[in-house]
Amino acid sequence: MNYLEPVSMKISLYRYLALSLALLLVGAAWIWFSASPAETMTAGQVAAPQVGFLAPGLNLPALGGGTISTDSLLGQPLVINFWASWCPPCRSEMPAMQRVYDEYQDQGLVLLGINATNQDSISAATDFAEEYGLTFPNAFDTGGRATNDYQVRSLPTTFFVDRQGRIQEIIVGGPISEALLRIRVEQLLRGGP
Repeated sequence: MNYLEPVSMKISLYRYLALSLALLLVGAAWIWFSASPAETMTAGQVAAPQVGFLAPGLNLPALGGGTISTDSLLGQPLVINFWASWCPPCRSEMPAMQRVYDEYQDQGLVLLGINATNQDSISAATDFAEEYGLTFPNAFDTGGRATNDYQVRSLPTTFFVDRQGRIQEIIVGGPISEALLRIRVEQLLRGGP
């Protein structure tokens, strides 16, 4: 046995430990610095279709004429529902949406329906609104920009936005039960999540 063998094993072990520690520190630094901007920035400063962030602004043609801008709705609790006339869950939940709107609009609730017109048609959306007797504001997303900005991947998708414009909850798919819709709307009206 060579008397230098235990010494070279110790040196190899120290090198291995030093290399492992260096990699661990580099990894921790990478995580820290890559996550740092998002953590130091408050969610309310950035618009993103995620809970806790500002809802992206919309400016869309309205059913019945004119335009609807979400910027003008700040200060009011807002429910944004993306839908299409061909979507069975959208059809199922729309009567509940209308009833909840009728009940809570006097308390400041704004319910905004957005037809995914890039996947539908203006005439089909207009017929749908008439069929269901929709009186809450509805808009047409003809180019798909709103659907893209809100990262809508499934219809219906509903966003619950507080008075400060922050998204409190997102429900993907449906139909949403009327009871759940009422609970979420009442939470928005109280100012809580």
